[in-house]
Amino acid sequence: MRWYQDRLFPKLLDWATRPLYRDRQRLLQGARGRVLELGIGTGANLALYGDAVSEIHGLEPEAAMLALARRLPYPDGHFDTVVACLVFCTIPEPELAAREMHRVLAPGGRLLLLEHIASGRPRTFRWQRRVDPLWHHLACGCHLTRPTPDTLRDAGFDLSDTRVFRHRKLPGLMAELLQGSARRAD
Repeated sequence: MRWYQDRLFPKLLDWATRPLYRDRQRLLQGARGRVLELGIGTGANLALYGDAVSEIHGLEPEAAMLALARRLPYPDGHFDTVVACLVFCTIPEPELAAREMHRVLAPGGRLLLLEHIASGRPRTFRWQRRVDPLWHHLACGCHLTRPTPDTLRDAGFDLSDTRVFRHRKLPGLMAELLQGSARRAD
């Protein structure tokens, strides 16, 4: 399985997320100052950041997200922008990670999001639950049923500048996305 995780899956993931390229491009133009990108993966987003970004720090779920869930190695309010692009489905302890993101985001900073989430449509959600155990294994830890908007709200984020929608170019079980900019609610 290591060969699949290390060699094949990253290429499959890059291919599968191509329909989201323009969405990622628009989202990341909103990044400013010091940026923390969760799930930096193959670095596919790096070329999409604009000139307003002064530095980028990246963490990846494989090993780093386990540490993230315990405590990010950054002081409170350290980042102007935190980016979460298709990573909350894989983070081992999403509630702890969300609280840490809130902690390291500066007051007035923004959390930029593009995440597939559990469907609000009962029939689709039932299928997501049925498929999730196999999907989790094949997609290297990804879950189809994560309630990411609730997780972020519970961690203290205001999601009023985000939207939930079905992306027409993605398969139905992963087509529901949370996209936009969240702020610290405090």
